[in-house]
Amino acid sequence: MESHSDAHITAKRLTKSFGEFKAVDGVELDIASGTVFGLLGANGAGKSTLIRMLCGLLVPTSGAATVAGYDVASAPEAVKRRIGYMSQLFSLYADLTVDENLRLFGGIYGLYGAKLRERMAWARSISEIEGLGNARADSLSGGYRRRLALACAVLHAPAVLFLDEPTSGVDPIARRAFWDLIDSIASGGTTVVVTTHYLEEAEYCGKLALMHAGKVVAVGSPAQIKAQTLGRPGSELRANSLEEVFITITAGADQ
Repeated sequence: MESHSDAHITAKRLTKSFGEFKAVDGVELDIASGTVFGLLGANGAGKSTLIRMLCGLLVPTSGAATVAGYDVASAPEAVKRRIGYMSQLFSLYADLTVDENLRLFGGIYGLYGAKLRERMAWARSISEIEGLGNARADSLSGGYRRRLALACAVLHAPAVLFLDEPTSGVDPIARRAFWDLIDSIASGGTTVVVTTHYLEEAEYCGKLALMHAGKVVAVGSPAQIKAQTLGRPGSELRANSLEEVFITITAGADQ
């Protein structure tokens, strides 16, 4: 895995409004290079909108953010060249084989010839899809389609990898295996930002941001966030359960 020293992410009062509705409301983040950072929240909390702003796909209404040294509002194309992005509905071509999908995405990223072959071999290895090069994408199981989508997203060795609900709809064993891949990618210095609403997955992250109604209501490691609830009313069991922590913190945010 290639090392990245410039995979830092910052957000300062980052906001996105759609008319009167604030999908993301004044988010502050500072994510160090090589971190596996989880955005945890219910559907509609603002996670995907935040990810799309950080990817340069949505223009912020106000505030600022930088990804790998580039401002997301003024230099979105530079941001896109430094990131990998796997959306909830990942963009695979069902009637193409695994290798055809990889070659197509390689061309999009400007990879050709020996460099493309080298990167394809690496991406197949890191995603554990060797031996499937001639299989059509639509013949793969859900878990292997996700592995292929991940391989396409990391083909160009991005400094930052955004994964939007990457394990949605897959069984717990496949989710755990996918998180092993995430850890492997992050071990080389790539910053990985993952959105999820699976509370057990939050434990796999080095650092978390809990989102509720467009706001970040808590930031820290899983242990630090658990500790934040101690002393709050009804928090006796909170130190052992992120689900209870999330309920406690979001209930307080609504008051």
